[in-house]
Amino acid sequence: MAEEQADPQMYRWHAPVVCAYLLQHPSGAHEKYLDGQFRLLQLYVDKGLDALLRAVAHQVARNKHGARSSYDMAPFAPYVPLPPGRSPGHFRATFCGLPFRDGSFVFDGHLAYGRRIEIIAEATVGSWRSVQT
Repeated sequence: MAEEQADPQMYRWHAPVVCAYLLQHPSGAHEKYLDGQFRLLQLYVDKGLDALLRAVAHQVARNKHGARSSYDMAPFAPYVPLPPGRSPGHFRATFCGLPFRDGSFVFDGHLAYGRRIEIIAEATVGSWRSVQT
């Protein structure tokens, strides 16, 4: 997190990192937010980082002082809700597998780091979707 906070390019992946991490470790998350995080992560996997950043910026703008203080769930309506019950327990890609070299997660560039986050996000969504079947 410290590296992410100090690097604006790396910080662009903050939302999918948080969503995927919490969905892979749901016992450390607030249960009432996990469905929204699952839908955000599905949007990211489906439409990419720029679409996710637009959706997050839209939600932040809605929650600023003087604005309506509710989330706009319309962008997330096409995505399946978080399956009730138990978490998947296995993910084909996790954060502990992220390579770290020369004191950095972005040692080989931001796009390579972003692709690794995308793989983790895809694995997280896939595992949660498998719980539904």
